[in-house]
Amino acid sequence: MGGKMEIERSSWSEDGNLVQDAVDYRGCPANRSNTGSWLGAASVVGIELCERLATMGIAVNLVTYLTDTMHLPSAESANVVTDFMGTSFLLCFLGGFLADAFLGRYLTIAIFALVQALGTGLLAVSTTIRHLRPPPCGGAAPCEDATGLQMGVLYVCLYLIALGTGGLKSSVSGFGTDQFDERDERERAAMGYFFDRFFFFISLGTLLAVTVLVYIQDHVGRSWAYGLCSGAMLVAIAVFLSGTKRYRYKRSSGSPVVHILQVLVAAARKRGLKQPLTAATLYEDRPEHARIHHTDQFRCLDSAAVMAGEEDNEVGPDGRPAPNPWKLCSVSRVEEVKMVARLMPVWATTILFWTIYAQMITFSVEQATTMDRRIGRFEIPAASLTVFFVGAIMLTLAVYDRVFIPLCRNLTGRPGFTNLEKIGIGLVLSIIGMVAAAICEKKRLTVASTATNGTTLPISVFMLIPQFLLVGAGEAFIYTGQLDFFITRSPKSMKTMSTGLFLTTLSLGFFLSSALVSLVRGATTWLGDTINHSRLNYFYWLLAVLGTLNLAAYLLCAMWATPAASSKAEQPHPATAADEKC
Repeated sequence: MGGKMEIERSSWSEDGNLVQDAVDYRGCPANRSNTGSWLGAASVVGIELCERLATMGIAVNLVTYLTDTMHLPSAESANVVTDFMGTSFLLCFLGGFLADAFLGRYLTIAIFALVQALGTGLLAVSTTIRHLRPPPCGGAAPCEDATGLQMGVLYVCLYLIALGTGGLKSSVSGFGTDQFDERDERERAAMGYFFDRFFFFISLGTLLAVTVLVYIQDHVGRSWAYGLCSGAMLVAIAVFLSGTKRYRYKRSSGSPVVHILQVLVAAARKRGLKQPLTAATLYEDRPEHARIHHTDQFRCLDSAAVMAGEEDNEVGPDGRPAPNPWKLCSVSRVEEVKMVARLMPVWATTILFWTIYAQMITFSVEQATTMDRRIGRFEIPAASLTVFFVGAIMLTLAVYDRVFIPLCRNLTGRPGFTNLEKIGIGLVLSIIGMVAAAICEKKRLTVASTATNGTTLPISVFMLIPQFLLVGAGEAFIYTGQLDFFITRSPKSMKTMSTGLFLTTLSLGFFLSSALVSLVRGATTWLGDTINHSRLNYFYWLLAVLGTLNLAAYLLCAMWATPAASSKAEQPHPATAADEKC
């Protein structure tokens, strides 16, 4: 009798220590005591640091390489940088799709990290070979433009890096949160710290990129700097793979993109059918505890859950009729698509912020190259001015977390700003940043009009600090606000996709910057071949005006956006074959 009780107690203790919706590397239910938590999340943070070091180390100083070494015009160089960054973030959608539908987050991180290391290594080699860049300018002869082959090799290297970055970023934060069990109080609290530390290491990687790495590029050699990035990523991959047995792996419920398309197709097919008067008669296949309750918004999508008899069925794997997901979707599936649809107005009105952000690593760096950057005998690399940008992010986050939140909690009982309020603050700061940039550029051009060509302007580069500080503080608010908004307001089964959706605002912001630069350059004389013969201040004023109009649109969208309806869909998944196998 006593032995039987001991066995039952041991079995209960072991089952209570299992994470119900996660498995280990063998496919068995993950044991809380030896998998996940900070044990598994630490190496994920490390690989993200190396990714930021490589991507930002290349991006912030790329415009000077394109203008000084490859002899591209100022506006074209800026577009190359913004297209590179835009593609990096756009490819997050591809990485997210592959992770959800085929590879899983672990393999996606490993494969695309290798791709990025390969691209960075090839870039290091290409900057070493003399024939892959035009000869330096000198004498009375005009500078030779880079040939198609030279630019082609550069583009191959850059877009390999963009592919690696996109696939990697789509899964890193999600795989990090997979290491924590939301149902365990201690691990849920640790997950909150993970987000803080994850963003801190992103900022730390960027800080190292714009200081140490940029200095190595300018004073030692670009090939050394890029080779260092490639080596650091290979070390990070080795550390990541060494933790394979410690990780928790979440089961995939299929690609959310496919699920969204199924709802849209089913709703379009049944758009002519009369909808029932009550939601209770709509199709639902989930158990009560896992359902998402019906809402009245976007009623046109409810057609996907209207039952039409045998027309909705297909022959299932067991030979019996089963609902065809392209003809009939459950109410919960339809509600998931509605939740994503509610994100879209805020999504659209945050794109312009990243267009403004793009100027900080393109035109602002070009401004710095013409100004006096000396502190005593030391000359600051132009791209290292972005250290004030990164510093503003880290300082804003520290003051907000350590000073503002406790003060706000004591005075009002609120734990700081909501995610929508954070986004609004970020948009306001970006507008003020563009006004400061326009005023500074007006003063710089006044000095440039009386200076001799080819000389450093007698105006301190530190005049650029206000625009870096304002837009940097804006990023601290808008990045954390967007990440919180998209993760907390999306269905659990679409967390990876919602992260990718957030990152596409960065991508489209960079692409919009390229489009605006091309449009303004074609329609005006504001953006010439060299920055000293341009009217960049007018372009900054244009962005400030567009930012103000966008802010007004955002405020309307934020008032429309309602808190996400509570659902019971966050409950544990039922046992699967993986559980039974073990």
